[in-house]
Amino acid sequence: MTVEQLAETRWQLGEAKQRFSEVIRRAHDEGPQIVTRYGQDVAVILGIEKYRRLKGEQPDFKEFLLSGPDLSALDLTRDKSSAMRGTDFEGIE
Repeated sequence: MTVEQLAETRWQLGEAKQRFSEVIRRAHDEGPQIVTRYGQDVAVILGIEKYRRLKGEQPDFKEFLLSGPDLSALDLTRDKSSAMRGTDFEGIE
């Protein structure tokens, strides 16, 4: 990364607030954007994919299930030719 490119990733806080949409777009398209206050680095704005990679974020349970293989071709019908197993509810209150 050149010095010019590095300078382009730094935003003074006031400018970052005024041009927030651009900062977000550039974080998504170009990579992390550093926000400074009084010349000190105070924050980094990352695209969501980079953030998730760094965090090691796991999908929630629903996303996990939906990301699995397509099971629609499986035959999950029960064979009704065999007798059903009996259930003993004796002793259960």
